[in-house]
Amino acid sequence: MGRKRFITDSYPVVKKREGPPGHSKGELAPELGEDTQSLSQEEAELELLRQFDLAWQYGPCTGISRMQRWHRAEQMGLKPPLEVHQVLKAHPEDSRFQYSLWHLYPL
Repeated sequence: MGRKRFITDSYPVVKKREGPPGHSKGELAPELGEDTQSLSQEEAELELLRQFDLAWQYGPCTGISRMQRWHRAEQMGLKPPLEVHQVLKAHPEDSRFQYSLWHLYPL
């Protein structure tokens, strides 16, 4: 056992390509909402619903639909965003819109 073995003895060294021009490793990701103009209408609506899922001030979202959660929050006087209700009403049959990120039932 002469020399000390390194992990690079077993796996080839692969050099990574640099990112696109203007990209810096030290740059932070843009803040939420800064790049919403580049999103399609559907993507923007789904992002709004994801933000609603993450907003704990409207109560837990596991096991119920987004519409049920919105109505529960409204009944409790928590003033959920009206935009969320409008998006949910616009897509009544689409499970991507109706169920939260943590929905427990198979879709």
